[in-house]
Amino acid sequence: MRETSIIAVVAINLFILMRYCWLIWKERIRPALAMWVFFSIAVAGSLVTYLSAGDYSLLDNILNTSDLVLVVTVSVFIFIFGDRSTRFNRFDLGCLIAVLAIVVFWVISQQHVVSHVSIQVILVIAYFPVISRIWKSNENTESFAAWIGLFLAPCISLLSSKGVLATIYSLRAIISTSVLLALMVRAELKQRNDRKSEPAI
Repeated sequence: MRETSIIAVVAINLFILMRYCWLIWKERIRPALAMWVFFSIAVAGSLVTYLSAGDYSLLDNILNTSDLVLVVTVSVFIFIFGDRSTRFNRFDLGCLIAVLAIVVFWVISQQHVVSHVSIQVILVIAYFPVISRIWKSNENTESFAAWIGLFLAPCISLLSSKGVLATIYSLRAIISTSVLLALMVRAELKQRNDRKSEPAI
């Protein structure tokens, strides 16, 4: 069961990575660069604090490990191929300050468990830019296939996670992706209603 869970999580994240990068390259989606940069900082910190908190291996928190490859690659792809709307705005910069403040706390305190939980706060903050974009514009700029995968991966990873911190990481991911998926559905419905209300020419 553990090996199956690990393979499934890696396979899902690999699919998400290829799908997401392809959609960005084809300009089918416009993900927020800020969100993925925050993800990269936080996921790296989360993995380091997890490994430092006990006798764990990279496979013991396979979701965190495979997420690191995913978020860094996507961040680079958005930076190179994303359009101007994906760049940082004032709201994103405010979130970045909050992210850096938690990272500084981690570096100074060296309390791995407290820092790991604090870094989960970063990963929640990381969703704010894309949530703000979708809420304000009422336009879905994200991929359902990718985010459904990002919801399924942590669900499956619970079967192979080792330790409370790995479980916290997975549960945080499940809740965060659920909220974002709900907002994506809201934006899609709003777009459809707007189209229906447009006068016929």
